[in-house]
Amino acid sequence: MSALRPGDITDEMIQAMDAAKRQGLQKDLRTLAANIRADAEGRYDSAEPGWRAGVEWTLLWIENTAAQLTEGTPGGGAGGRGQGVSPE
Repeated sequence: MSALRPGDITDEMIQAMDAAKRQGLQKDLRTLAANIRADAEGRYDSAEPGWRAGVEWTLLWIENTAAQLTEGTPGGGAGGRGQGVSPE
């Protein structure tokens, strides 16, 4: 087996690797959101007033961040941090 040389790795290979990373992170974020949602559901009735709104905002932020990871527009990938839902 020979070693890889710089010319052996194509732009398509790099793009495919980046896409796989974003999809993996997207899956992890959606799993996190599902776990938070499941843990929070039974606590809404006894929670303080702002708690439910905070949980809902967090879930929305996680979902928006996950969606941005696979958008086809510039800035929609991992470099698009800081965009999306604002806490206000």
